[in-house]
Amino acid sequence: MAGRDHLTIVDHPLVQHKLTLMRDKDTPTAVFRQLLREISMLLAYEVTRVLPMTTKPVETPLTEMDAPILSGRKLALVSILRAGNGLLDGMLDLIPSARVGFVGLYRDEETLQPVQYYCKLPEALDRRLTIAVDPMLATGNSSAAAVSLLKEAGAKDIRFLCLLAAPEGVARMKEAHPDVPIVTAALDDRLNEKGYIVPGLGDAGDRMFGTK
Repeated sequence: MAGRDHLTIVDHPLVQHKLTLMRDKDTPTAVFRQLLREISMLLAYEVTRVLPMTTKPVETPLTEMDAPILSGRKLALVSILRAGNGLLDGMLDLIPSARVGFVGLYRDEETLQPVQYYCKLPEALDRRLTIAVDPMLATGNSSAAAVSLLKEAGAKDIRFLCLLAAPEGVARMKEAHPDVPIVTAALDDRLNEKGYIVPGLGDAGDRMFGTK
């Protein structure tokens, strides 16, 4: 992993290979969705690298031992709708006991500002690691708004996981939430005039669900 300040880029070869296939405009919806599920498992592996641990006594076929095990409350995964659900599926394959929340935001195409339409979060966020997931960190406005909602609900230990990030989005998140680390597979060049990441991969939700 390559890190800079609060941004971590997961440069694992499998992550980068799958991301390249996802960038290809000719990759069909079903394949895109499967790749997103696979890459999200790999990203989840990295974002959970520092989970708190304890030990418990177990009896192997040969002897007894104190073996490492996760400690504390189950972590919370929060999907920023709708595209966040694509990352959520693969993460739940790896962490099936996680609690799950949803934040519904859409971007006003004129102002590029987020508008909230749904919010349902797990209880006791103040005692859970909370990972917010959204494939694209573009302007950063929706992501920053979603993290603000999590903090209002009591979350204190928050990480943001995305597939692609633009420099503008990283800067916006760092300004709004300097205490929230970002984990991503790639930091792309820029945003275009419509707020899309370039070179990017298009609209993640449209490519995932086959909509336009």
